[in-house]
Amino acid sequence: MNKQGEKPVSNTERAIAELRRLVFSGELAAGSDHLESELAEMLGMSRTPVREAARTLESQGLLELRARKGVRILSVSPDDMREIYDVLTELESLAAERAAEQGYSANELQDLAAAIADMDHALDQRDLEAWAQADDRFHSELVRLGRNSRVLAITAMLGDQVRRARAVTLFMRPLPIQSNRDHQGVYEAILRGDYTAARNLHRAHRQQARDMILDLLERHRLRQL
Repeated sequence: MNKQGEKPVSNTERAIAELRRLVFSGELAAGSDHLESELAEMLGMSRTPVREAARTLESQGLLELRARKGVRILSVSPDDMREIYDVLTELESLAAERAAEQGYSANELQDLAAAIADMDHALDQRDLEAWAQADDRFHSELVRLGRNSRVLAITAMLGDQVRRARAVTLFMRPLPIQSNRDHQGVYEAILRGDYTAARNLHRAHRQQARDMILDLLERHRLRQL
């Protein structure tokens, strides 16, 4: 039951959330084809909300609607990821710079610090999925602290594709120890109000992540040919 005053979740919204989960978990594998009737049965709902959900996910680059053939789950393209990372790198680096200009106290940055602490704990436990969730929180909070609603909207839209690429490569990469160090450096630069360092450190961090993920995607794609 929804809390009083909350808008009920529609079947289409439920279908979007569940299909996204299945794509990101790999249960709907990249390159696989599925009829609407198959997906509707899988989700336990009619074809109409599934069709509407598929249209939404197509606009987000997760799948392709094919006439009379249902949907195809799209692969993670290295070329697409290069473009997405280029945009995210600049926008998130701007957010880091703007956050450092705000004069935030340690208390106001506690959510950012908590995400870093959780990433460190996840690595100690060798729990890469927990690390990835904490990493998401760090980047989302960083953008929020930058106080630019348009940057927030654009990065949220592109973030899905980055999460997909990371899900594909998460267990291929070395332990992201340097990534945690980078996050700590960005946090410290924001706390002391060093906007130039915050921007440059975050840009270098995102560029290194881009290069590593693109290399893994290219090598993985070659192995599949």
